[in-house]
Amino acid sequence: MIELELHQLELRYAGLRLGTTGRQARLAASLMEHGQQTPVLVVPEAERFVLIDGYARVEALRSLGRDLVTATLLELPEAEALVLSYRLERGRRRSVLEEAWLIAELVERHGKSQRELALQLGRSPSWISRHLALARHVPEEVEDAVRRGAVCAHAAMRHLVPLARANADACRQLLTAIDGEHLSDRQLGKLYNAWRAGDAAERERLVSQPMLYLAAEEESSRPDEPSPGDNQDQALVRDLRAVCGICDRLRRTLAERARLRPTAPWPTLLRLSWSQVRGAFVVLNETVDNAQHKETPNAG
Repeated sequence: MIELELHQLELRYAGLRLGTTGRQARLAASLMEHGQQTPVLVVPEAERFVLIDGYARVEALRSLGRDLVTATLLELPEAEALVLSYRLERGRRRSVLEEAWLIAELVERHGKSQRELALQLGRSPSWISRHLALARHVPEEVEDAVRRGAVCAHAAMRHLVPLARANADACRQLLTAIDGEHLSDRQLGKLYNAWRAGDAAERERLVSQPMLYLAAEEESSRPDEPSPGDNQDQALVRDLRAVCGICDRLRRTLAERARLRPTAPWPTLLRLSWSQVRGAFVVLNETVDNAQHKETPNAG
């Protein structure tokens, strides 16, 4: 092992890994208390050293104002060192997107063949091919959102990449609308599934106002009983919004059913339920009309 000054490092492969603020803070705290326990991996290049593994440790040391880092020097070509680093990983598992970036780097920058990589990484040729295709076809906007931490890699792969493949403009519009919101995987899944089930008008509303849709969804899933502190008007507003959310969800579900089973008859129970709902809406409509137009008796 050797000690290097941070300015001697060439951070050529920083873009292959994603950092998180929480993880960096925990790592910095550990380094402050216990010092550097695991050396970073470097390969020599002229008067400098290319950092292969340990980008999070280097960033944490820099944040603490440290100048030195303990490193293991690998007398290997960069490509072989990257492969070795991947095989030796014992810490945080790479996301699918990070693995795709690594494969693309080894194939496109270092000239590795897919068959050779499959053998070196202990993966199947189809695994290598899928990850390479992913790296080449992830939309720039999605990749940028992941790198900035606006969305997590897992959620991007499950929901944003399929959306971009289906409609790139819709994906860009959605990313703009949710920028800074830090939505969860579950929330992005709701948006993507609603977009798939919606018609053209519903899709446009969803990607332009996704937070409004999520608010309606949340409202519709709340318990029916008002909180003790709610007054009547607040309870009515909440319940009416819940009805809107339920209607919207039913419309999407029915549209999806019609798409998947266009000739399927409605079962008797479904017809009976719809008849009951129509009756309930007639009564509700009359009640609302009476409440809105009821004249206040004159005093005197």
